[in-house]
Amino acid sequence: MGPRRGPTRDIVDGVARNVPAFGDVPVKQARVASWSEIDGREASLVHRCAAGDEAACTDLVTEHQRMVVQLAINLLGDRDEALDLSQEVFLSVFRTIHRFRGQSTLRTWIYRIAVNQARNRHRFWRRRHRAYQVSLDAHVAAHGELPGSEAGPDRVFAQKELASRLQRALDHLPFDQRTAIVLREVDGLSYDEIGYSLGVAIGTVKSRLTRARRALRLELGEARAQ
Repeated sequence: MGPRRGPTRDIVDGVARNVPAFGDVPVKQARVASWSEIDGREASLVHRCAAGDEAACTDLVTEHQRMVVQLAINLLGDRDEALDLSQEVFLSVFRTIHRFRGQSTLRTWIYRIAVNQARNRHRFWRRRHRAYQVSLDAHVAAHGELPGSEAGPDRVFAQKELASRLQRALDHLPFDQRTAIVLREVDGLSYDEIGYSLGVAIGTVKSRLTRARRALRLELGEARAQ
């Protein structure tokens, strides 16, 4: 059985208190790790969480909360929605962690839960005809300025204009293509990790990325021509 809802809810509620604002959330480049590298540490953490160890649950949230919140921000475009979604993700993690068997890294397994939760919320929004918007301003704030000299007014304006065009282009992508692009280009996941996170074959991942990149290039090209 997974941990009891009471203490787990307290731990998960801490996500909203401990996650910084948009510009303070760092984006870490993903690294593909073999199960042999992390078997002992992750197996112990998973076992302790499944047994209801509050300290282990806290460690898991602390280690993965920024990753989950940043992914949610990139997919939902709203910090409050992202925090709310991240709490749902960790509650789902703790409810099902006793079924985790190392079929992927723990991080990739959590990515899969987060993507599924985000997809469900997107469908919920679409049924109610709500606008779906990804905030690339949050992404730019998370990455900070590009290396080089300090940005002047012209450069700042150009970056904001590019972000605006990218946002409009991403708005037109189907959710699955948008998710594939975010997982690959923002979070740095491998094709294997994206496939597992989305529950699709690697060939499907590559196809979605190809279509998404083609659509983005086309739309950005048309925007520049206007």
